[in-house]
Amino acid sequence: MTTVPPSTPPALEHPPIALEHPDREAAAHVESGAISGRPDASARSEGAPARAIRQVSPDVTSLKALAHPVRLRLLGLLRIDGPATATQLAERLGLNSGATSYHLRQLAQHGYIEEAASANRRDRLWQARHELTTFEETGEAGAEATAAFVQAALVLQTDMMRQAAAELADLPAVWRAACTASDMVIPLTPAAATALVQKLEALLTEAMQAAPPLGQPLPADTVPFTLMLHAFPFPGRLPHRDAEA
Repeated sequence: MTTVPPSTPPALEHPPIALEHPDREAAAHVESGAISGRPDASARSEGAPARAIRQVSPDVTSLKALAHPVRLRLLGLLRIDGPATATQLAERLGLNSGATSYHLRQLAQHGYIEEAASANRRDRLWQARHELTTFEETGEAGAEATAAFVQAALVLQTDMMRQAAAELADLPAVWRAACTASDMVIPLTPAAATALVQKLEALLTEAMQAAPPLGQPLPADTVPFTLMLHAFPFPGRLPHRDAEA
């Protein structure tokens, strides 16, 4: 068990792995968002109503199409920073524009992004259609798609955690105080584990609903704030599916 105080640089040697429960809807926050940048709930003014969060629930084929680190990064940039062209995105990711355009077309084909209104017809402007990607694992095909998605998301999440750790010492003190990297191992039954994860997801969703949407100018002193939720049985302690009775 490791609990790192908020003021301590996070230990990132063993990044966690997000495993989705087969009997409940699993929220996959795909921002860099597969990694998800979320402003704090306090950004909402007193008494302001919670806003609706635009979500997409892809089928197995569309989820497999998203299970690619480059596509996850592209979708994350569009969700966090707003509309952009293939050329702009290629420059930010260090890719060539042809490959970037191909991945953008794949994201559009599966309903994750769409063309945005633009005065310049020569350079297509793309925008995200949703803020969150959620999916429900059903059957063997769903399990395989989930595993592929998790592996792709982990590539991005690990890179983001390393970058965040490298930048931590240079952050303003008020933001360093909000940072943490903790892991806890708790003995739980399947039902208790599911209930705990659902409670944590509900808390994060409530904060997201209370915060202003991404992809547009944010209030002063407000920035995208990333929270990663990983929950799973301690590796090596449970039999695989093909070994179950």
